[in-house]
Amino acid sequence: MARLFAPAGVLVAGLALAALALAAPALATDADTAAEGWIPLFDGHSLAGWRPAAESPSSFRVVDGTIACDGPRSHLFYVGGDGRASFEDFELSVEVKTKPGANSGVYFHTAYQDKDWPAQGFEVQVDNSQPRQGDYLEYKMTGSLYGIRNVYKALARDDEWFTMDVVVRRPRVQVRLDGTLVVDYREPGALPAGAPPLHRLGRGTFALQCHDPASKVFYRGLRVRPLTPLPAAEAGPPPVVDAAYLQVLELGKANFPTLDLHAHLKGGLSLDQVLELSRRTGMGFGVAINCGKGFAVQTDEDALAFLNALAGKPVFAAMQAEGREWVTMFSKQARARFDYVFTDSMTWTDSRGRRMRLWIPEEVDIGPDEQAFMEELVAQTVGILENEPIDVYVNATFLPAAIAARYDQLWTAARMRRVIDAAVQHGVAIEIGARYRLPSEAFLRLAKAAGVKFTFGTNNGGASDLGDWSYPLEMQRKLGLTWKDMFVPGHQPSRAQREQPAR
Repeated sequence: MARLFAPAGVLVAGLALAALALAAPALATDADTAAEGWIPLFDGHSLAGWRPAAESPSSFRVVDGTIACDGPRSHLFYVGGDGRASFEDFELSVEVKTKPGANSGVYFHTAYQDKDWPAQGFEVQVDNSQPRQGDYLEYKMTGSLYGIRNVYKALARDDEWFTMDVVVRRPRVQVRLDGTLVVDYREPGALPAGAPPLHRLGRGTFALQCHDPASKVFYRGLRVRPLTPLPAAEAGPPPVVDAAYLQVLELGKANFPTLDLHAHLKGGLSLDQVLELSRRTGMGFGVAINCGKGFAVQTDEDALAFLNALAGKPVFAAMQAEGREWVTMFSKQARARFDYVFTDSMTWTDSRGRRMRLWIPEEVDIGPDEQAFMEELVAQTVGILENEPIDVYVNATFLPAAIAARYDQLWTAARMRRVIDAAVQHGVAIEIGARYRLPSEAFLRLAKAAGVKFTFGTNNGGASDLGDWSYPLEMQRKLGLTWKDMFVPGHQPSRAQREQPAR
């Protein structure tokens, strides 16, 4: 589909006058637009064709050529001139502007109801920055096909107009933010017996959400054009609905962040492949670059080049801090530009001055006393958690090949607790790693009881080993992890960002 933007002059004017008033809408009423099949849904000066829910009709009004959502919870339904508006396959384009902390949404295939959240249809989320509301923190950000294909990184900004396009050609739903594809959902076929119910694409109308009195959101330029269903040849095969697919779907509904925060563009794996995998599986990603001694990225300039390559993409950008020298190799300012920083204790210099990389057998010197080696490993790990500005500790409890078979004996409960206590004290999340299937269930149970936050991570070596989340998903089931147990970047400053002096 073509990218749909407001005319440049209108958009620039709207931004320039944002502090004073909202700009006039860009209505799709000219002959060219009409010829393309677009139908304007908003005339720019009245709510003609719209019907507010009875619970709070005053939450919607026209302000400076926009539909302003401002008041108690309510929904505004498009009913059309005859009161019976209904759409099946379509392209919807809306321009949106949020105030800081706002939550809203655009519904499709829905139907009018007097009160409560719409029971029918699907919601495309609008939320760039809403903080915790009581005991709940919303992780589903703008562009999410709510609870079905969630977007975890906020790509749009408050106080700036952005365009959201929704294309429904059954069995497919696509969502774009300013032209960037963030959702490409292919509705599955028949679900296996015992599977939880799933909303199905059908037909209905549109609705705008006023979420709560603190959420102020403005809409303009609303327009739609009917489309034909997607031909079977273009739809492609339906997704494989296995246990992992259903688990990811259920977790997404429950606000659990299905995120792999340890992906690498290695072994020929491209960013486009990562994004395609994300859209297909519902698993979001954090893409990391190895930064440190002996790696390609050893300067601020190299680190910032990586960040620039990811700018505007629906992935988090991570610094994988390598070795213990990294803290002196990169400035505080460069570290703070990343969404988060993670490291492990697989590279360190022992008490005899030997620098070891624990995954390389010929570099590891266990010495005559395994217990002494373990004590030094634990001390190194605690020192890293205490002193290095990291947000996530990965490859936790990794042991060199020479002693890995004695993991359960060497990783005693006391040693585990020393690492866990340091992580809790310094607010460091611990990765549940797919590659090495670490840390152990015993460690994770102790960590959960202590209040540690967790992440999922693949730590892939290329394209062939990205996408197997069997161990993290297994641990989520066994430990009963919920969204409250997980770390998601962007909802508070990273540790490196907290190092920055106050302005």
